[in-house]
Amino acid sequence: MRLVTLGVGAARSPRYRPAGLLVSHRGARVVIDGGPHTVPKGRIDAWLLTDDHAELAAAVRRTARELGLIARVASFRAEDLRIEPKPVVHTNHPTFGYEIRDGGLKVVWVPEFFEFPSWARNADLAFAEASSWNRPIYFRGAVGGHRDALTVERAARQAGVKRLVFAHIGRPTIRAIEAGARPAFGELARDDQIFFPRVRARSRT
Repeated sequence: MRLVTLGVGAARSPRYRPAGLLVSHRGARVVIDGGPHTVPKGRIDAWLLTDDHAELAAAVRRTARELGLIARVASFRAEDLRIEPKPVVHTNHPTFGYEIRDGGLKVVWVPEFFEFPSWARNADLAFAEASSWNRPIYFRGAVGGHRDALTVERAARQAGVKRLVFAHIGRPTIRAIEAGARPAFGELARDDQIFFPRVRARSRT
């Protein structure tokens, strides 16, 4: 499996393109999220969304239609590749992340959430939220928000995530990194970064 971060930015990021992932496996190519300016070259078999009502969703759907695709929350299966939407707590309407499976390999794409999802437990690789650095962002009306990167880091470690990659990076996190802050566990992704995930040994504890 080959994974490429088409972008790693939160909304209106001054530095990164909109967070999106290209999943390539044995000829199948699937885009998750992203935006009109993150379209990879070559054929795309499916375009999946984590939030049908997201800020960029309408623009993504228009771009997908130009490619003969329907961008939406959906599953994708091809041979041993399984990509399934899983619910996340984020806002006042249904939102999702994705569990990406290839045999014993478990990758999760959860770029936005207010609570670290229990179904991401024991992931070999997790792409996660980093809209804020050390304090959560609350939406108006107490309808959710974004969990901060330091809390996500602790939750991922406790959940047995083997490799954590922050892939939805907001302005507060950019400012923290520029000031010299670094996560104790996890790493910040870059636009167009390539990953070749592998199954890692499970802890006996």
